[in-house]
Amino acid sequence: MSERDVIKTLNTFLKGQYMGVHAYEHYIKKLEDPSIKKEFQRIQQEHKQHAQQVSTRIQDLNGTPVDDEGIIGSVQGFIGEFMMPDETDKIIDSAVRAESYYAVELSEEIVKGDVDPETKELIEQIIDEDRAHVESLHRLLH
Repeated sequence: MSERDVIKTLNTFLKGQYMGVHAYEHYIKKLEDPSIKKEFQRIQQEHKQHAQQVSTRIQDLNGTPVDDEGIIGSVQGFIGEFMMPDETDKIIDSAVRAESYYAVELSEEIVKGDVDPETKELIEQIIDEDRAHVESLHRLLH
């Protein structure tokens, strides 16, 4: 994979991180339990850190990082805001499904290509942390 292709892949991945940050913003607005809200804020902060790490990697490859989730992500976020449940357990369940599917499964698909070892290590670390988010959210349900 050329450096340009790696940058394109990383920018796609970065859009997903921004989608996560914005999704957690909507979840946090709906949550009332302070301890659950705090856990969602922690996860959101980690998505922000991931976005910063990916942006830095893109710049290290002489690319320009995107600065939002793009049109499609923005529309999905807008629609998702209206479809968001009000009950805490359903909000947590929604976050589990989103984190499992978007942050882990789709991210794995996005970076399946042949990327350089440093990029691969970064993305794998982020996906591992996203798996930990899923576990953390599952614990909130039980």
